[in-house]
Amino acid sequence: MDKPHGLGSTQAVSAVKRVLRQCGAGKVKVGHGGTLDPLATGVLPVAIGEATKLAGRMLDSDKIYDFTIAFGEQTDTLDLEGQVIAMSDLRPTLAQVEAVLPRFTGPIEQAPPAYSAILIDGQRAYDLARKGEEVEMKMRNVVIHSLALRHAELVSASIAPHEPPHDPVKWTPKQVQGDDRVGDVTLTAHVSKGTYIRSLARDIALALGTVGHVAMLRRVKAGPFTLQSAISLDKLNQAANGGGIGQYMLPLTAGLDDIPALSVTPDEALALRQGKVLTGKPHTGLLLAMLGETPVALVESSGPEMRVVRGFNL
Repeated sequence: MDKPHGLGSTQAVSAVKRVLRQCGAGKVKVGHGGTLDPLATGVLPVAIGEATKLAGRMLDSDKIYDFTIAFGEQTDTLDLEGQVIAMSDLRPTLAQVEAVLPRFTGPIEQAPPAYSAILIDGQRAYDLARKGEEVEMKMRNVVIHSLALRHAELVSASIAPHEPPHDPVKWTPKQVQGDDRVGDVTLTAHVSKGTYIRSLARDIALALGTVGHVAMLRRVKAGPFTLQSAISLDKLNQAANGGGIGQYMLPLTAGLDDIPALSVTPDEALALRQGKVLTGKPHTGLLLAMLGETPVALVESSGPEMRVVRGFNL
């Protein structure tokens, strides 16, 4: 799903459940593969039925985001939603922004935002923060595979505080020079699981001697899923009105495109469905056992033995 601005991930799942009911599917298990804040847009994998067994794999996958850092104000939530807690008149030059990006590429440490869903002594960090309690977030190791500049706005043309950013595709390098001071920049980041873009934006601004917050966040890729295959909320609602949601569904195997397929016989498929260990298969690593076109199980093969990691009732 291409999640729209203002809709929470749980609300998106509820919308899919509603459409399934309207299409006569009855009660079906539905889940998502990675939370997106209500203010964020973009790729939200939604798993249905047996595909919910892959939610863990989706959560562990790399993701790609476009995001805008608006310089000059830091908020308590590190995005447009929060209250301003710090201000700075300093605006970096484009050259300074470009020079600092390598410091945030590769393995880095970051402190998650206080307004996040991380559990602290059994409570969500955002619940503690909203109560006004001091929230100490432990540093975590993440990997920024790549970080590149997409767009920049001159200070004189920069977005007003707490206003949506300009369309980044309108920018060309000729409009902003290296020694020009910029009011906001839009970056593309390819990151590992557990990376908080709001924290990344905060830390980049601080490294430039100023403060900043995320003014726009759009996920363009989550694991194997991209915007090209994502549908809008409007299309989802159209499906509820007679088109049928099936036309928009991807097969379960779409979430496993990086796993080699292993053809099995009907007897072997039955054994795997019963949780039995197969022997004599000359393969190693994680494999997707297939009976014809039907996924049977994710299996882990080591030496002569092959064990079920996750079975599918299809």
